[in-house]
This record gives sequence, C-alpha cells and structure tokens, in this order.
Amino acid sequence: MIRAFRANARDHRASILVAALSAAFGVALLACTNVLGAFISTTEVGSHGSAQFALALVAGVFFVIAVFVGAIVTTNTFATVIAGRTRTIALLRLLGSTARAQRRSVAGEGLTVGVIGAAAGGVVAVVLAFVAVRVFVWTGVLPDTLYPVLTPSLVAPPVVVIATTWLASWIGSRRVLGVAPVEALGAAEERPSSGLRSRGRIAASLLLIVPGAALLGFGLALGLGLFVHSGNAALADFGRYGVLVAMAGGLVSFTGVIVAAPLFLPAVLRGIGLLLGRGAATRLAAANALRNPERSSRTAIGLVIGVTLITMFVVATQTWLVIMRAAAAKDPELYQGAESVLTATMLVFSALVGFSAVIAAVGVVNSLSLAVLQRRRELGLLRALGLSATQVRRMILAESGQLVVAAVLCGLVLGTLYGWIGAQTLLGQLPGAELIAPAVPWPFIGGIVVAAAVLAVGASVAPTRRATRVSPVEALAID
Repeated sequence: MIRAFRANARDHRASILVAALSAAFGVALLACTNVLGAFISTTEVGSHGSAQFALALVAGVFFVIAVFVGAIVTTNTFATVIAGRTRTIALLRLLGSTARAQRRSVAGEGLTVGVIGAAAGGVVAVVLAFVAVRVFVWTGVLPDTLYPVLTPSLVAPPVVVIATTWLASWIGSRRVLGVAPVEALGAAEERPSSGLRSRGRIAASLLLIVPGAALLGFGLALGLGLFVHSGNAALADFGRYGVLVAMAGGLVSFTGVIVAAPLFLPAVLRGIGLLLGRGAATRLAAANALRNPERSSRTAIGLVIGVTLITMFVVATQTWLVIMRAAAAKDPELYQGAESVLTATMLVFSALVGFSAVIAAVGVVNSLSLAVLQRRRELGLLRALGLSATQVRRMILAESGQLVVAAVLCGLVLGTLYGWIGAQTLLGQLPGAELIAPAVPWPFIGGIVVAAAVLAVGASVAPTRRATRVSPVEALAID
C-alpha cells in the first residue's frame, strides 16, 4: 500500500489537499459551532431553544455537504488517474496480476491519502480555531468567557474523511476491473458513448433522482408546517426536522445527477460548443464532448459542484434574511436582535463554506490538468495531421469555454433550487414566516460566473502549453 502510494505520489497531491481541506472544514465547523453556541446562549435570542437547534442543524448540514463534496471530488480524481493508468494496469494484468489485486492497490493508495490529508488538515484547523478564538476575545469581538473549542468531538471529522476517501478511491477505481490485459498492446482509450448509455446507468440515475426529488418535496412540506393542522401529531412535531429530510433529498438527487451526467452533459457541451464558431478548432472541441463522454462529464461535474455549492449558499443566505425581515416586521419584539445574530452566523459560515468551494476548485483544476496531459498522444496526432500549436490551444480553450457555460447553467439552476428549499425548510415554521420566491443576489451570481470562467480557462492553460511543446513524433510514441 505504501509502496504503491510512493510510486504514484504525484498523482495524489490534489487528493491529499482535498482530504486535508475536508478534515480542516469539519474540525473548524465543529469548533465554530461550539463557540457560536456559547456566544448565542448569552444573547436574548439564545433563550429560545430553536436558535441553538437551528445552529446545530446548519452546522450538520454544512458538514455533510463538505464530506459529500470531498467524496465526489476524490472519486472524480481517482477515476481520472485510473483513466491515465489504463495501459499500465493492463500491462500488469498481462504479467499475471489480477484486477482485484490492482483495485486493492488503488484503494490502499486512497486510504493512505486519507490518513495523511485528514491528519494534516485536522491539526492545522485545531490550531487555527484556538488562535482565532483567543484573538476575537482579545479584540473584544467575543465576550471574555470560557469557550468549548477543544472537545473530543473534533476527532470525528478526520475519521469520517479517512473513511470517505478510502470509499471514494474504491468507487473511483471500479474501472480497473474492466481493463483487459490486451489493452497493454495498444493505445487504450476511454469508453465511447455507446458503452455508457446503458439501461443500468439510466435506471440507477432515475432511482436516485426520483426519490431524492420526493424527499425534497416532503422536507419542504414539513419545514413549511403544512402538517401542523392535518391532525397528524407525529408529522407536526417532526416539522422542525424538515431541513434534514430535504438535505437527504438534495444529496440523493444530486448524486443521481452526477450518475446521469455522461448521458446529458456531453450533448449540452456539444450544443454550446457549436455556438462558439465554425472554425476547425471549435468544431473539434464540440465533437470531443461526444467522442469522450466519460472524460467530458467527469471534467464538467467538478465545476457543476462548485457553482451549485456557492449558488446554494448565497441564495439560502439571501432568502433567510428576507424571511427574517418579513417576520420581524410582523412581530418586532419577538425578533429583536435576531437579524444581527443571523448575519454574524452567516458571516462565519460564509468563511467556512469557502472550504467546500476550494475543495471543488481543487477538483476542477486537477481534473482539467490531468485530462489535458493524458491527451498528449491525441494532441500529437492532431499536430501531425496539420493543426498548429495555436489551433490546438484554441481547441482546448473552446472546450474550457463550453465547459464553463454548461457547468454554470446547471449549477445556477440546481443551486438556486437547493438554496431556496434549504432556507424555507429551516425557517418556514418561524412565527410570521411566509413562503417567498428565491432571493437571488445577482452581483454574487455574476462573481460566480466570472470566477468559474477564470478557474476553468486558467486551469487548462499551463497543461496545454506543456502538451503542445512536445513534438508530434514524440507525442505519438507509445510509452
């Protein structure tokens, strides 16, 4: 396990960073929740048990989201790494190694990645949380009292990250079982679209999306208190847990979207690519989306996750504020000081959600970089057929452009939906709260679009430059 990790350490830098960020996020989140809970308990709002309950729910939701994003990014990364090792794995199979032995080796690498990353991230987060609390007390931001920063519960996030990283590597390495030894004799490629449009994938995505959407609807109904007057006391009491039901529905449905991504994202990418122009480079970029649907969807889904996450948070925050202000206007005494507490809490969580955004960004950069570098032979063939290095770079740039547009569109739709449902389920039962339309902060959305474009285009520039510097003859050589 250690030997395999050392041999492929360069491939796992991004995965170690993801594991470290995920563990740091979880530890920082628990520490901040403990500190915020102690702070809120000293205010008038803290006298209401619902405030502490809502804080715990929000913390739990963000922690689950961070673990989910980290697992998806790690799975994506390992799948991309395995795609680049296809011929190496096939050669080992040809020499007598079994597919299961190779998969165990890859999973062992994932476990090592999880241990190293989680340990480093957890230690750094503990130190930073302790220092931050001392600084806030010293500057007067927090009252000088005893805050439960270092607690045994801080061990839980690194343990969860280690487990999810190992599981993600096991899932991401499933393609090892399908690598035939004969592939070592030629240029192994990823599966074509015909190999992906299976009934099993369609059925699996529907089995996730449909129940997930049903859970989202049920959680929203619970959060809005629609069962309070139904005569069903159990459902009425369960209403405040609607956000948990909705969160489960969001995770399940989004997993279904990820499973279904190779079925619809390549067509969306191709359609957007055709709108970018009719030159040779842009037409090749549009065709590549359908020629390698697994690679296209794997690259795009990381950006979809990032845009969905940020959009969900900003829409939820804005919707929360609108709900609170509307409720406070009806009963000012009940909500005295509530908005300031909510705003301070959201500022803290906005910093924490940045961890998940960075996790997704690391996945995007790594997937794009690996995808370009693993296409060295393909780019060499295009150069040999007459395309210049400038045209190849233009093709990659067009692919990045269509990736940004497709991912941003999908992420904005999903993030707005999930953010609005999250806000309504969490605050829908507050006295005076009403069902409102999603509150979309357009300046933030514009910033998300620009950041996504810069990230995707910037991540493809350096590896494209390195790949096109290699002569066509050298690129076409079989390693």
